[in-house]
Amino acid sequence: MYDVIIVGGGPAGLAAALTLGRSRRRTLVLDAGEGRNAPAAAVHNFLTRDGTPPAELRRVARAQLGAYPDVELRHAAVADAVRTPDGAYRVAEAGGGAVDGRRLLLATGVVDELPDVPGVAPLWGRSVLHCPYCHGFEVSGRRVAVLGAGPGHVRLALHLLHFTADVVLLAGAAPLPDGQRDLLDAHGVAVRREPVARLEGAGGRLEQVRFEGGEPLARDAVFAGGALRERSGLPEKLGCPLLPDRLVEVDEFGRTGVAGVYAAGDMAHRATVPVPVAAVVAAAAAGTVAGAALDQDLLSEEYGLPDPFPKAPAAAPAG
Repeated sequence: MYDVIIVGGGPAGLAAALTLGRSRRRTLVLDAGEGRNAPAAAVHNFLTRDGTPPAELRRVARAQLGAYPDVELRHAAVADAVRTPDGAYRVAEAGGGAVDGRRLLLATGVVDELPDVPGVAPLWGRSVLHCPYCHGFEVSGRRVAVLGAGPGHVRLALHLLHFTADVVLLAGAAPLPDGQRDLLDAHGVAVRREPVARLEGAGGRLEQVRFEGGEPLARDAVFAGGALRERSGLPEKLGCPLLPDRLVEVDEFGRTGVAGVYAAGDMAHRATVPVPVAAVVAAAAAGTVAGAALDQDLLSEEYGLPDPFPKAPAAAPAG
């Protein structure tokens, strides 16, 4: 019986494992190796690790966890998880076999649902980007575009003016929010109304945007963040309350609405936060907090102590 089983070995899961290992909690990390930021050349906005390749960040983290004898790392995908009659959690591995843990931390991350435009996927994470905090500085002074016409796309286009004066909104035929065209015009953001046919580039470098009509547009980068979806079906299977964006609701300590199940990283956020803070350092911080809360949860159980953290009300499950 493990104290904690962590499903997912990204920044959140590994940070939680470090905290639990240092607390001498028997911890198992099950990791299928499917990192969201794997296509990116580097991790940014992470103090002391700015510019580190994602694979190197994981390598160092896993190597450091090797100093803690209570932490076990296993390359394995998870097929299922159920609560046992004694209140523990049994986790089934995709390749067969099952393990039991007193508590369960979900750190399975999210998948980006990319715009349905040819050329986006091969350039994703290199010159088709999603986050100004992760990639904005790197496009300073370059030719940039934003794909989309919603309020968030307009806001992002204006935000990118902090990095470059050459910003184009690829709105296509979709209507812009009321008054937003005047705002874009006033600040020098051009708008292309022709539908985008494809993005062209090679070796991870964007070269130009092709339209269904009109001249192509030479660009160095396109910001094209789409919707997020939780990578695993485990939260819904376990009955974790979901937020309107279909991600997992947690309180400030990483607790879900299901006893003994915690969640951390991009797949979860508080109801008061409109979107997950999709940064590696934020995921690692969430994992550290969840790891400490898990340790205290177990401590309360072991010694009959009261819960030191107030429990936030859970949202109703999404229907």
